[in-house]
Amino acid sequence: MTEKEKDMQTESQQAENVNQQVDTENVSAEETALDKKQQELNEMRDKYLRLVAEFDNFKKRNAKERIELMQTANKEVINALLPVLDDADRAAKQLETSQDINIVKDGVTLVFNKLRSTLQSKGLKAMESMHTEFNPDLHEAITEIPAPNEELKGKVMDELEKGYYLNDKLIRHARVVVGK
Repeated sequence: MTEKEKDMQTESQQAENVNQQVDTENVSAEETALDKKQQELNEMRDKYLRLVAEFDNFKKRNAKERIELMQTANKEVINALLPVLDDADRAAKQLETSQDINIVKDGVTLVFNKLRSTLQSKGLKAMESMHTEFNPDLHEAITEIPAPNEELKGKVMDELEKGYYLNDKLIRHARVVVGK
């Protein structure tokens, strides 16, 4: 072989080696990029799983707190009504032994007033329905009766059961008789 052929052969071998190195570097770079993407995917999956678990724990904790709040709210109302119950028991004892009807009547009136004031302090408010316009959102019509005059048509004539609000939210509709 001539020297020129040797140089050409050497150059072609060097070119092949360079191509192989470039291919190896490309494959290595691709593998590195793939590994990075796989690592990022694993991190994202881990974050997602942690977030789902954290949200599930939040929901459970929130439900537990809501149940506890409802139980303690009932406890507060019951504790406020216990003195009224004690007064009612004392009034019942007085009913058995007392001969004076006026004293018994005054005692029972005091117990009822204490009950009303205790419930009002907890946010209970009675609805005023008499001679107001019938409103199906607030009233439950039991029956209709002929109105004695034109002004009372479509208005509440009688109230069979009072309606109540608790902290300005309707908790019981008033059961009423409506004039027609």
